[in-house]
Amino acid sequence: MLIKLSLWLITALCLPVAGHAQQHEAAAPLQIRAVLHDPVHPVAELYLADQAGAVVKLKLVPEGLSAAQTTMPVNGSLVLYNSATVDLKNPGASLAASVSVPPNTKRAIVVVLPGPAGTKPAYRMVLINDAPAAFPKGESRVVSLLPVDTAIKAGEHNLPIPAGKIVHVPPVKKVNEFNLAQTNFYYKEGGAWVPFTERQLQYLEEFRRIFIVHATPGATQPSVTTVIDTTPSTVPR
Repeated sequence: MLIKLSLWLITALCLPVAGHAQQHEAAAPLQIRAVLHDPVHPVAELYLADQAGAVVKLKLVPEGLSAAQTTMPVNGSLVLYNSATVDLKNPGASLAASVSVPPNTKRAIVVVLPGPAGTKPAYRMVLINDAPAAFPKGESRVVSLLPVDTAIKAGEHNLPIPAGKIVHVPPVKKVNEFNLAQTNFYYKEGGAWVPFTERQLQYLEEFRRIFIVHATPGATQPSVTTVIDTTPSTVPR
């Protein structure tokens, strides 16, 4: 019992927030890579606690996935801060975003989004399981940020995209000699499906794509932001 209590205390002290007695001693570290999706303010400084408990900068890169970083979930949630200095007595004052982490998740891709104007915290997050078995090479994911249904046609795949959901797109095999396939996104206008994005994309077995379907302020139709993951998959120890 003394050994277990000591381990629990060490874990608790490593967290950037005091008073988290609810944090389960079996909490596992989480490896994340993040992308900031904020067309209006594409640059942000966000922070998270590393595995040792130090608050460090989230390594965001413009229009791409950040390098892998390891953090400790707090009460089952991934937490981001807006400052490197967190008041241990009032950590909520520095809270930038938080999201629940599904059980047994060891790796995640995090899409960081601006929250509704004038609300706190300033950001919200969408988690995509980044485990090789959950998101294999060659596949794509569609993240819908819209309140209405849309659809995608990628090569041989025709898939609905329910509002606010994440859709799995299998590897595209119907490609030309340059590995290109037509990729269209549709929304419904009246009773007809109307394309709002039409383009040819290159699909390779080693790459993964994340399509973010969203509404840009002032636009009359949805938009799609594409993030390509070319990082080789590695299983954390």
